[in-house]
Amino acid sequence: MAEKEAKQTRESEIQEQISQQDAATKKESFGEKMVSVKKVTITTVVVVVLIALTFGGIKFINRPKDGNKNGFGAPGVGAPAGKAGGAPGAGKPSAGGWGGAGATVTSVKTVMAIPQTMHDFVNTNGNIETQRSVDVFASATSGKVVQVNVSLGSKVNAGDIIAYVDSSAAGVTYKWSPVTAPISGSIIQTPVKVGQQINASTIITKIGDIDNLQISANIPERYVGALKPGLKAEITLQAYPGVVFKATVVRVSPVLDPASRTKTVILNFDKKDSRVNAGMFAKVKLYTVDYPNSIAIPQDAIVTVGKDSYLYVVQNNDTVQKRLVVLGQNVDGYYQIASGINPNEKVVVAGMLTLTDGAKVKDISANN
Repeated sequence: MAEKEAKQTRESEIQEQISQQDAATKKESFGEKMVSVKKVTITTVVVVVLIALTFGGIKFINRPKDGNKNGFGAPGVGAPAGKAGGAPGAGKPSAGGWGGAGATVTSVKTVMAIPQTMHDFVNTNGNIETQRSVDVFASATSGKVVQVNVSLGSKVNAGDIIAYVDSSAAGVTYKWSPVTAPISGSIIQTPVKVGQQINASTIITKIGDIDNLQISANIPERYVGALKPGLKAEITLQAYPGVVFKATVVRVSPVLDPASRTKTVILNFDKKDSRVNAGMFAKVKLYTVDYPNSIAIPQDAIVTVGKDSYLYVVQNNDTVQKRLVVLGQNVDGYYQIASGINPNEKVVVAGMLTLTDGAKVKDISANN
């Protein structure tokens, strides 16, 4: 009897465990179904929104167009005011708006093609120096400086005594030896001091003609073919910004420096100017070649297509003609026009990037 009751108790426990497992399984299944339902719901909402947007866009595009207010045609194009649905582009065309048929007018700036002389040039540096200068040595082979009669900047004439040197030695007395100026000019180097021992190679001072100055400049090898006496130059100095001093080439070195690959030229100032001093640093603009009777156009006005170069020329009816041109030399940002442009024609120099042959233009140049 006891065994039978125990058996029934175990069966009841097993049934209860099975029931609990079934309940748990059903709960999980229900949760998965809920998640699936949510996913389906979200997908449905997204699809509905997309359909609504598409329908609205189609309706917007296909809405009736009115030439004055309902469509996208140019103002004044299409059906008369008050009538919707006029055909786009009907009626008289007018400028402005979207899809208008009026011609576009481009604002440009021009220059007149006037023949002139183009001056090619070379920019280089130079030094201001005296045209004539001499180092002064003592006639005595050695000795001590006992007297100096000049100072830096002193004016001297040829034959003036600059200093005295005593060549006496122990047990031997000599008369003081004078040091004389070999040329007239100014003392341009500080003289030796009294008491200084000298020998035959000692420079007592330097005399230069500061009233007649010159510029020494080195020109790169690629330009030496154009060098010759008589070339003109403009000289500027750091001490006087904006001031231009005129000069002329008087000598050209017969040899080229193999180290610097340059040739030295000597220039004289066209006019004496007390502001210019020997030893100053100079900037030299040396004019080398002239191209007379040339039409010069700014290089930025050139339109390049492949290997061809074009300019736009303004016609009498305010349209432009695209003209093929042949370029010559480029001098300081200006091209020499060898052919393609006639004298006194108007050439577009600004606003040409959007132009085409025959385009309508408005010249807004200050001199127009």
